[in-house]
Amino acid sequence: MTNSGKKLPAVALANAQTLKAGYHFGETAELFSEQFHVDPAKLPPGQYRKITGNEAVVLGMITAAGLAGKELLYASYPITPASDILHGLAAHKNYNIVTFQAEDEIAAVGAAIGGSFGGSLAATGTSGPGIALKSEAMGLAVMLELPLVVVNVQRGGPSTGLPTKTEQSDLLQVLFGRNGECPIPVIAAASPSDCYSATIEAFRIAVKYMTPVVMLSDGYLANGSEPWLIPDVKQMEPIVIDHPTAPNDAEGFMPYKRNEHGTRPWAIPGTPGLEHRIGGLEKQDVTGNVSYDPVNHERMVQLRANKVAEIEPAGPPYLWTGADAGDVLIVGWGNTFGAIKSATLELRKAGAQVAACHVRYLNPLPADLGTKMRRFKHVLVPELNLGQLRMILRAKYLVDAQGLNKVRGQPFTIHEVVDAVQGLLAGKDVAARMRLDHTEIAVAADGG
Repeated sequence: MTNSGKKLPAVALANAQTLKAGYHFGETAELFSEQFHVDPAKLPPGQYRKITGNEAVVLGMITAAGLAGKELLYASYPITPASDILHGLAAHKNYNIVTFQAEDEIAAVGAAIGGSFGGSLAATGTSGPGIALKSEAMGLAVMLELPLVVVNVQRGGPSTGLPTKTEQSDLLQVLFGRNGECPIPVIAAASPSDCYSATIEAFRIAVKYMTPVVMLSDGYLANGSEPWLIPDVKQMEPIVIDHPTAPNDAEGFMPYKRNEHGTRPWAIPGTPGLEHRIGGLEKQDVTGNVSYDPVNHERMVQLRANKVAEIEPAGPPYLWTGADAGDVLIVGWGNTFGAIKSATLELRKAGAQVAACHVRYLNPLPADLGTKMRRFKHVLVPELNLGQLRMILRAKYLVDAQGLNKVRGQPFTIHEVVDAVQGLLAGKDVAARMRLDHTEIAVAADGG
């Protein structure tokens, strides 16, 4: 019987009794010597749900398609830990979603590029090994200047690596892993729920600047979950797309005639008068004809590079915690957000002059990042790799950034970051401490 007097079905009654028995066992068995009280989270009012990073990507893609009034084509080859995105989108075809499970990674990105050329909002998803296979076609999308979102749910590598373990080791690959001068914007989600916003931002930038965009997630974000405040989609800005319907020049349609953002028009195939050449060979400026002229090639390379370099973020370029100046600035990206923010708050509570800058836009980097880093005596960059963002920051801004690096298939703990900052403040070599940790692990593995 329930409190309302209604009789439960036998199965429901058995489940309820089992739940209560387990609860009371935990209360009375005295298996734990310590107890913890967790206060309710202070969250803005609204309707919440649990969401994982991959679920957030799915909902972000559906939302982006709705905001653009477009059909979404998602072409993918199953790969851990990105496969759930394909599964999730396949279950929501009622939202004008088309999913295509390709025979391999190259076919998947090729299909997505074809969908974009045909006027669909197009995306493909994979993990690090798949990004390596997609790299040539991503270069084709750069040459064609077509909008495309590539989701990279990173995992441990190289090669097959650690399919079920997290890592942040694909940053240099997505920034530079293509032949020729081939810049692509890169956005990195900071949390499972941020995968929703980052996905929508990737589509906004892709269609505004007519370029492929990489959205970086990873195994920890993809499978991790958190409460997510369900947004009011009606309050979101639409994704504006303007397909030309007539030639844009007195001499006919010029497919590489650019607007104020350096963006070429997105012409739909079959539109009368808008026929134009496609392919991976270098294009002549404005006309789009094949060109082997060296001066034209350099001009086109610079136009594509400038277009990416001058992109205006569609969301916050970084997430800041703490003051604008002090002793240590912790610069992070991706799944390190939670550990870095918690460590920063803990250190500040203890009186340390520490702040955190969590970078979401990795290409182009935030315009004021160099200025902000120079306001601190030390810069620490925790990464689940051997120092990829740190290398970029040191090269671009000439700051003495120190690395806290971990490649064990596991995320950072709060106290790993706290200890590193305290070591910096005490004048210790953070890198040497990490090498010592690795030596201890190797000795333990050898039975020492």
